[in-house]
Amino acid sequence: MSVRKTRALLIVMTAALAAGLGEMALQGQEAQGEIVRRARSKVAAVYPELARKLNITGTVKVEVVVAPNGSVKNARVVGGHPVLANAALEAVKKWRFEPTAMESSGVVDFKFAPRN
Repeated sequence: MSVRKTRALLIVMTAALAAGLGEMALQGQEAQGEIVRRARSKVAAVYPELARKLNITGTVKVEVVVAPNGSVKNARVVGGHPVLANAALEAVKKWRFEPTAMESSGVVDFKFAPRN
């Protein structure tokens, strides 16, 4: 496939994903805000190679539901660039929080920028 066709396909796919994530962001406005439970272990998000090539930067907001044992029970993107979203989701699913008696939820921010 030619470079021109590849870029056009990428633009169309990005626009389609952005439209879907925009809808998710509207649904996620009732999120509680920043999570108050302390993370015991965090896994850093891997900056996607496609984002590096296209010089895409920004913040991805992920709403997480944390089980009483500290594991991430559910996670969904509520804002951010679609090319970066999957990397943030994959990372936050590996996080572990301190245990508590009840389930809790909140929003975690992942900032993406190329390292020089």
